[in-house]
Amino acid sequence: MLAAARRVEGRVRRTPLLRPSGRDAVWLKCEFLQHCGVFKTRGAFNRQLAALETGEIGDAGIVVASGGNAGLAQAFAAQELGIRATVFVPQTAPEVKVARIRRYGADVLRTGTEYAEAYQAAIDFAEESGAVFAHAYDQLEVVAGAGTVGEEILEDEPAIDTIVVAVGGGGLYAGIAAAALGRARIVAVEPERCATLNQAMHAGEPVDVAVSGVAADALGARRVGAYAFAAQALEPPVSVLVRDEDIVEARTRLWSEYRAASEYGAATAYAALTSGRYVPAPGERVAVVVCGANTDPATLNVDT
Repeated sequence: MLAAARRVEGRVRRTPLLRPSGRDAVWLKCEFLQHCGVFKTRGAFNRQLAALETGEIGDAGIVVASGGNAGLAQAFAAQELGIRATVFVPQTAPEVKVARIRRYGADVLRTGTEYAEAYQAAIDFAEESGAVFAHAYDQLEVVAGAGTVGEEILEDEPAIDTIVVAVGGGGLYAGIAAAALGRARIVAVEPERCATLNQAMHAGEPVDVAVSGVAADALGARRVGAYAFAAQALEPPVSVLVRDEDIVEARTRLWSEYRAASEYGAATAYAALTSGRYVPAPGERVAVVVCGANTDPATLNVDT
């Protein structure tokens, strides 16, 4: 984790940790203010810089499959580092994200209706072209880069007891869990309609899950990653599931109370608290990661 922090220093923003105010008794880690509006920029830089150090990246550059945010991050990092980038996205990827990926100079190819199909297309492309594959969430450098979010939280506020984080494929969860091991508990929050980690914990192994719901574009992995599954085996998190309506309400609250234009996936962690699905103990010091802002602002209730 420390190696990742040193590698990405100066490439990514150290985002603020807002202290509690008013009726909210939680700290907010404002990772939606990161380059590209998403935490994945950390892992993207760590992956690409590590590959440059080893001479792994050639003329074909890098390739990634993404629901949108990982593609944004990898495309941005590639542009900054002068690397060619190819991004495979499902047909369901939000146009607001796809347009931004193209603005960062990446080649964007739409494939299939969900992330798993885009993932297979990216794997095939890497084998055929020689491009370096950058995983959206289940790769050591990507996980370690995401884990710098947890390091920053605990450096800025060492007394934090609990970090609440949304889970899709689990890269952010795995990285933060590693950073917080022995220092803070993790609450892993997932939409009921795409709960990869929760189902894996019940099954005792990663399993395929159905993918749907308002947060599926960001949290819609079909199966939790190996690093996330290993992290829960080492120290099980508090697993919380939230409904779509909880996520919508939390997103509205983030806008109305903080003017944070979060996407649904980023509001999922906060939804655990606003819905009452996770109730902190008296005096418990809780930090919530608001991890992305790549949303259509027209869908926000701007009158609140």
